[in-house]
Amino acid sequence: MPQLNPAPWFAIMMFSWLVFLIFLPPKVMAHTFPNEPTSQSTQTLKTKIWTWPWH
Repeated sequence: MPQLNPAPWFAIMMFSWLVFLIFLPPKVMAHTFPNEPTSQSTQTLKTKIWTWPWH
């Protein structure tokens, strides 16, 4: 049965993992975001109290 011969399929699997593990990670890690996140201030804003009557 030719399906049990691992010679061609093992080479294809090894080449695929070689591509995934060597060539793709640097390309993914080189990605930069268009908008860098900005740090928010730690100052708390003073809120006004709700003074309207409910009835």
